[in-house]
Order: sequence, then C-alpha cells, then structure tokens
Amino acid sequence: MTNKAAGEELGNGVKDSSGFSWIFSGGPETGKQEAAVSPEDKAILRGLGQKVKQLSGLPIQEERRRLWADHHSLKETRPLIFIDPERAWFELIPHTSLQCRGNLARIWEFRLRKEIIWQECINDDRSCCASLPVQHVYRESGFGIDWETRGGENGGSYHIVPGLTDYDDLGKMHFRKIEIDYEKTNRLLSLAHDVFDGLLNVHIENSWWYSFGLTDKAIHLRGFDNFLTDFYEYPDELHALIKFLSDDAMNRLDFLENNKLLSLNNGCEDMGTGGFGWCDELPGEPFDPGWVRPRNMWGYGESQETVSVSPEMFAEFVLPYQIPILSRFGLNAYGCCEDLNSRIPMITEKIPRLRKITVSPWSDTKKMAERIGKNFVYCWKMNPAYIATETVNEEKIRESAREAFSAARKHGCPVEVLARDIQTLASRMENVVLWVRIMREESQKIYG
Repeated sequence: MTNKAAGEELGNGVKDSSGFSWIFSGGPETGKQEAAVSPEDKAILRGLGQKVKQLSGLPIQEERRRLWADHHSLKETRPLIFIDPERAWFELIPHTSLQCRGNLARIWEFRLRKEIIWQECINDDRSCCASLPVQHVYRESGFGIDWETRGGENGGSYHIVPGLTDYDDLGKMHFRKIEIDYEKTNRLLSLAHDVFDGLLNVHIENSWWYSFGLTDKAIHLRGFDNFLTDFYEYPDELHALIKFLSDDAMNRLDFLENNKLLSLNNGCEDMGTGGFGWCDELPGEPFDPGWVRPRNMWGYGESQETVSVSPEMFAEFVLPYQIPILSRFGLNAYGCCEDLNSRIPMITEKIPRLRKITVSPWSDTKKMAERIGKNFVYCWKMNPAYIATETVNEEKIRESAREAFSAARKHGCPVEVLARDIQTLASRMENVVLWVRIMREESQKIYG
C-alpha cells in the first residue's frame, strides 16, 4: 500500500523520510529552515507546549520512566509496549491540519502534536517529557568517492549508483569531516528558548548517527551485487573497505567527543532501533555534565544488509570492525531487521556491555528467546504489515504476540514489544490504538 502522505510531509517543501521520528534525519531538515517564528505561530506553539507540560507531569509518566529503567537493568517487569507510526505520522497529522505558517514552527508543531497524540490516543508506554530538543546545524563532507541516489521522489523507491567501482580507487577516499554552523545552531537554540521557556526544557540533542552498522555504507559504495561477491572474489579489499569505514566512525566519534558535541541518550531519547534510553547505569562514572563522552551513552550496531551472509563471514568481515566502536559506549544494543539467531553466540560473547538484542519480524521468536535468556533485553519488533491495511487481521496479531510473549516468559527474558518501520496505517489511527490494546491484553494473559 502506498503512503497517501508521500511527497506532502509538512507542506511548503518541508520533507522528511521518517516522520521526524529519527533525529539523525529530522535534524538536518530543521537546520535548513529560517530561524524565525511569528508572534501568531509562537502563540500556537506555546499553547501546545503548555499541553505537553501538563501531560508530562502526570503520575503515570514517572511510572513509565521507572519501568524502562528497571527493564534495562534486567529487573522483572511487565512487557513494555511502544509504537512509532514513523512515516504514517504524515497520515495521522496531515500538513493541512497544521496551524502554524512558518516552516520551522510547523516542524515544532508537528513534534508537539505527535507527543499529545501519543499520550491522549495511543497510550503505549512512551513517557512524555516536557522538552524541546534542538540539533546542531552542520555540513558534512563525503568520502571523496561517494554514491549517487536516483529516484525516491514522493516516497517511492530509489536506486543507488555505487561510486567505488574499482578497489584501486580505495586509496583516494578520505574520512568524512563535520563542519558545525554554530551561528545558525545558536540562533535556533535561542529562538526555541524564546518560544518555550517556562514550559519546556530546551536543550541540544545528539543527531550524529543512527547506528554503527558500517555495511550499509559499504553497499552504497560498492553496490549490493558487488558487495556480496566481494566476500569471495576480493576478500582482502573488502576487509580494507570495512576497516576504512570503521576507522572513519572512530574518527567521527573522536571529533564529536573532543569538541563536546555529544549529548546523553539515557532518557526520553530513542535509543537505536528500540524503545527509550531510560537507565540507572548511565551516564555512569566518571561523568562531567559539560562533557558527555561515549562511555556515558548507549551505543547501537546492526548489519541488516548482511542477513544472507553466513555467520562465519559475518564474524570475519563485519563484527571485528564494529567491536572497537561499540567498546567505547557504556551500554550497547544490537540488531534491526536482520534475523540474529545464528549470530547470537558471537555478539553476546564479543560485544562489551551488550544489553539489548532485537528480535526482528523475520526471527524465530522461540529460538531467540532461548538464546537471549535472562541476560539481555528481548526487543521484539512486530511485523508492521499487520497494521498497514484498512482491514486489520486481529487474530494474526494476537497469534504472533502470544508466541513471542510465551517464549520470552518461558526463558525469563525481559521483554519489550515494538512496532516500527511503519510506512502507512491506511490513514487509520484506530489501527494504532487496536495494536496497543491487543499487546496489553495478550501480555496480561501471559504475565498476569
């Protein structure tokens, strides 16, 4: 089914690929906008901010934060439930419903209206925070040899034209460089304070990465077919490429850490592909509030593009280059849409301070529960296709929920259930509400 909001997003040319759910995507789009809010738009935003402040102060919010923190400390809790409509937010909050006229104000309005809907309609375990994050505005160079994206208009498919067609050119590549536009960043931050002070906590939020997967960039550089055959035909060169990308990520982290550009993600922030960062073990010690370091944060890795690669090749070509990066973080999560069943032994043994493991819709939920056990969070992601249509197959949702909850309960897994990667909900808010209700009912049958 096609997302009816594709190509429309927030109107006035303001577009985003993820419903502004992922700050690594929404941050750059926000940075493009003029740092200005009219008096009329300010009044609308402050009204919405007042509502979010009110919702954030309800007793249930602290209960939810405590649940997430206990959950991440591997204490016994009920299953936690979270759904993010992502691109379907543009169906649930169409741009024609926004009241602000300025582009920046519309982005902030969209964020606040989402928060209100989460609390008043969806009612999952998302904890509402009275905050308004601002991301750094920045420019980033490429690798010197890069890929080209063709297509993708109006939310459609796109094609990657690889740039590294000959490994002889690998030596021409260089690490990416970040250039911060401090003037624009400070103007946005000052403006956010002017609009929301007294209502919301305005603060700078990290927006520098989604994950340290590495293989997505390798595929973009080489092309998918070339990448897969490189394991056999150019193994040494592939090692060199993944090593280069790992070194680039380490260099990026060094730059961000040394220039005090990192922020904590152990609260209301999305943490990788699953849930929120609430955690008693972070930021940990030593910690300087004025200088956040990776050791104070959650790290996240995945390699969903290599799902067809053998465990042995994953262990040789991918994981060794992710471990040095993830070793810098205080806690780690791993996995996205790949089936990790065959990789569980190596990631649990080799990734330091691993705490969360994703159980994708394509995983064997029973085998994953047996392998995850009590030592890691069982982060189950339901197939979003189940709620993407006008007629929802309720029994299919219940069947998959019973299987996952029963398996997790049997093996003592701390479990959370997520619905993400949603492209459409057929413009039906009731699909979201129904899904949350089903998850609560089925979890209560298993956990009481």
